[in-house]
Amino acid sequence: MTGTQRDRLLEGLRDHGMAFAELGRHFGTRMGLHTTDANAIVEILSAEDRGAPLTQAALSHRIGLTPGATSSLLNRLEKAGHVIRVRDNADRRIVTLRATEGVEGMLASFFGPLVGHVDAMMARYSPEELAHAERFITDFVATMNGYIKEVARPDDR
Repeated sequence: MTGTQRDRLLEGLRDHGMAFAELGRHFGTRMGLHTTDANAIVEILSAEDRGAPLTQAALSHRIGLTPGATSSLLNRLEKAGHVIRVRDNADRRIVTLRATEGVEGMLASFFGPLVGHVDAMMARYSPEELAHAERFITDFVATMNGYIKEVARPDDR
């Protein structure tokens, strides 16, 4: 691989990150939320989709807020009916965050058309090409996360 190809790939990945952030801002605006609150909801929904609901501490780490600021954010989202806190059945000390059905409906309404566009775009690629892209993205994210661990200060972890 040449430096130029690496640069093009890195630029494409940066562009993806910027487009993803921009979509989050538009989603927040549509919901009448500040960008940070919308980002928190997206993080909560993403974690639920992965089958690993977030705790308040994990959300705080994911969105880069202090525990106190995250608590205030969650109080706002809970009061607005967007998020609920659920005690774990096995360990009642653990409280996880869940989005309400109303938020899931708003997310589906906002992002549903994009899913259709993405499906149409992906249909132009073979399963083998998509498998290569998936492996590249997975490896890239693992490399970035490894580097984050290298540069993070102990109090950031």
